[in-house]
Amino acid sequence: MSREIDEGLERAERTRPVPQSVRARMRFLLKGAKGSTKKLAQDLGVSQHTVQRWPKGQGTPKPAQPRPSRPKVRAAWQPRVKKRVRCDAEKNGFMLHIQATFGYSAAGGSTDDPRPRVITQKMPGSVAQRLYAARDAGASQAEQERILAEALRDAYFKDGGRRASGLDVELNDVAWMDVEL
Repeated sequence: MSREIDEGLERAERTRPVPQSVRARMRFLLKGAKGSTKKLAQDLGVSQHTVQRWPKGQGTPKPAQPRPSRPKVRAAWQPRVKKRVRCDAEKNGFMLHIQATFGYSAAGGSTDDPRPRVITQKMPGSVAQRLYAARDAGASQAEQERILAEALRDAYFKDGGRRASGLDVELNDVAWMDVEL
């Protein structure tokens, strides 16, 4: 079974690269240590004086010296970015780009044959909340597809309740999906 929905959310969360310069990494780590150069120096295994110099751009680790800040920054960076991206998506919504097969049940006289579509639609924050909650709870891909199908039914197919009142939508065979925040 495809994991396109989970993968789409994960891609959206990887938005900012980890700081590359020693100066930027040290400033990031100092924020995490609440400005305590003593605590950060202990964590990195260097002197407090060294920690005080690096954020100012004064000196860099010697080639023989390990670059202790790199792994610590990587470990702390992505969870913070993910949290910020998730909060933003849950508050402001997201742009959904999807290619999938949609099935319909509608009023008589209209076709309900499943057919592939490519859809780009702004989704509200409540949909992001539901998708993240489902992912956190370990919901199946089918459950996540149901959440997206309901959201697309309301936002795209029913145009916010302005048309197709009896329409129900089923999402099948997600070819690809991307989330843009």
